[in-house]
Amino acid sequence: MSQQYPGGIITKNAVVPSGPYQDSSASGVWTLDQASQYVKAGNWPTFGNANPNLFIENLFSTWLYTGNGTSQTITNGIDLSTNGGLVWMKARSTAADHALYDTARGTTRDLASNTTTAQTTQATGLTAFTTSGFTIGSLAKINLNATTFAAWTFREQPKFFDIVTWTGNGANRTIPHNLGSVPGCIIVKRTSSAASWTVYHRSLANTQFLALDSTLAAITDTTVWNSTTPTSTEFSVGTSSNVNANTFTYVAYIFAHNAGGFGLSGTDNVISCGTFTTDGSGNATVTLGYEPQWAMLKVRSTTGNWLLKDNMRGTPVGVSGPVFYPNLSDAEANFQTFSPSATGFSIGGLEGSATYIYIAIRRGPMKVPTSGTSVFKPFTYDNSAGGFAQTQNAGFPTDFAFETDRALSSHHYFVSRLQGPRAQMSTANTGDESMFNAGVDQQKFDLQNLFAQQNSVSSSVLLYCLRRAPGFFDVVCYTGTGANRTISHNLAAVPELIIVKGRNIVAPWEVYCDALANTQYLVLNTTAAVATGATRWNSTTPTSSVFSLGTSTQLNTNGSTYVAYLFATAPGVSKVGSYTGTGTTQVINCGFTAGSRFVMIKRTNTTGDWYVWDSARGIVAGNDPYLLLNSTAAEVTSTDYIDTASTGFEISSTAPAAINANGSSFIFLAIA
Repeated sequence: MSQQYPGGIITKNAVVPSGPYQDSSASGVWTLDQASQYVKAGNWPTFGNANPNLFIENLFSTWLYTGNGTSQTITNGIDLSTNGGLVWMKARSTAADHALYDTARGTTRDLASNTTTAQTTQATGLTAFTTSGFTIGSLAKINLNATTFAAWTFREQPKFFDIVTWTGNGANRTIPHNLGSVPGCIIVKRTSSAASWTVYHRSLANTQFLALDSTLAAITDTTVWNSTTPTSTEFSVGTSSNVNANTFTYVAYIFAHNAGGFGLSGTDNVISCGTFTTDGSGNATVTLGYEPQWAMLKVRSTTGNWLLKDNMRGTPVGVSGPVFYPNLSDAEANFQTFSPSATGFSIGGLEGSATYIYIAIRRGPMKVPTSGTSVFKPFTYDNSAGGFAQTQNAGFPTDFAFETDRALSSHHYFVSRLQGPRAQMSTANTGDESMFNAGVDQQKFDLQNLFAQQNSVSSSVLLYCLRRAPGFFDVVCYTGTGANRTISHNLAAVPELIIVKGRNIVAPWEVYCDALANTQYLVLNTTAAVATGATRWNSTTPTSSVFSLGTSTQLNTNGSTYVAYLFATAPGVSKVGSYTGTGTTQVINCGFTAGSRFVMIKRTNTTGDWYVWDSARGIVAGNDPYLLLNSTAAEVTSTDYIDTASTGFEISSTAPAAINANGSSFIFLAIA
């Protein structure tokens, strides 16, 4: 196998001459060691892009925090001091002006998207841009004590985002930029005196603009953009005082549109600037080619507020979620449904039969995880005092949580970000999704009295936090049609284990596993052996982009809503597999180096429980507590059915037939 690279041909396992190498299809440089990784894999460059600049998680962040009234450092992993960028902050729980700071104008220089006010100097505002985020002072609108806030960070990067400043001259002119592609949207603000925020969008004519601080529909004015469409190197401004008054200063935030240049292939899009028209009921579906994590929208055909949505504050599928209005100082509201999918989003609650513009940013991470600790964290905690002490931080944004009482007869609950922070489902029964009256920190998924019925009495709680990541784990919400179909996903690998549950109907938990035929299924809430039903998966094996459904009412009733949890084998991180029982000790090799921190086992050829172990409670040489997902029984602590093994886990000689019957078939999921 060989692949062209700048300077010659690379063959598998070839010796790489000294680098670095410039990728001709993307912006970034690879070192010799990084280039060697591609050669060793024999798969240049799709094996994995070693340049961190080319993944959205290194360029954009939504960060939620609580003000302390003094100062604090936000560590979101975005390098602003080296590369430059924009930080946009807004109070969630109280009314306050928006706050925009950027590296081009410098620290303490504050702008508010909801006002025409000139730039102000706030000594206690944003005080530093760092290599991993930023630092803020005591300024009330960004750090009022006990107030909740959101911060969006945009790092400068060709084909994603750029910042430009200039001094006006009052004459038609061009402004150079470094976006490296034709801008999809440009937001301009006069900084030296009061003026409206002026917005160019590719879906408007080059004689039109919108105002970020206003509800006005698109306005026609040929003096703003000089009736000239931007290019990949410059944009034009006319004589309008909003963009080019003589001696006045300006800043422009420039957003790309479907410019490619990102991801493992170096060709993926991470930002789109488009348009859609709602139906008479105010609904629309938009195809992006990816799942968004952030979107800003504005009706252009009539008056209406700007809308800002993001998945950290919550974009639950099918129900209304938090929204900010960039043109208003209002606290966070709860309005409009914004339902992400693997290929775009659906939205409702808008103006009927109206045309909207949007900016959308792709959800991350785009990199395949290389360690289990970056995507999975098990916790145990003592809650005997009632209420949840907010000390549990997974170290990553959690997209899925499993919570249960260890010591009491209790349900085991699944919760996911896409379903919404108050939606729970018990693995031990067929009931529909229930809502609980509790709060949740969407940044860390820290539970705040999350499951009141357990947290009020329990002294022994178990919590798993998982992050969606390519090759490891994905969550998909969908609505049934009753007809054979495919469902798109973002696992970026062929799913090996799929667990599906009806959200608004009473239905069993149906399970697909690649160790079984694509006509077979298991049921998570029962001990049943494998069953055959061609209408479950439509007798079709999943692919790296879709999984198939048949006409089964358990998985695809017309109009009913469902959630699917998808797992794959990520080398060194997770393993979906199967084994044959021996009745004696055997090691299950998962390809790990430090053993399993989570193990789930199910016997398939006959009845058997769904066993679960984890390192938080103990996977050791002695007794290992286990829970049964199909049961509400308390955990069992007096058995030694599995043991540690560096490559995965060991089935001990004391394991019963339900885990190691000689000649029987078993499936498992293990996470390092």
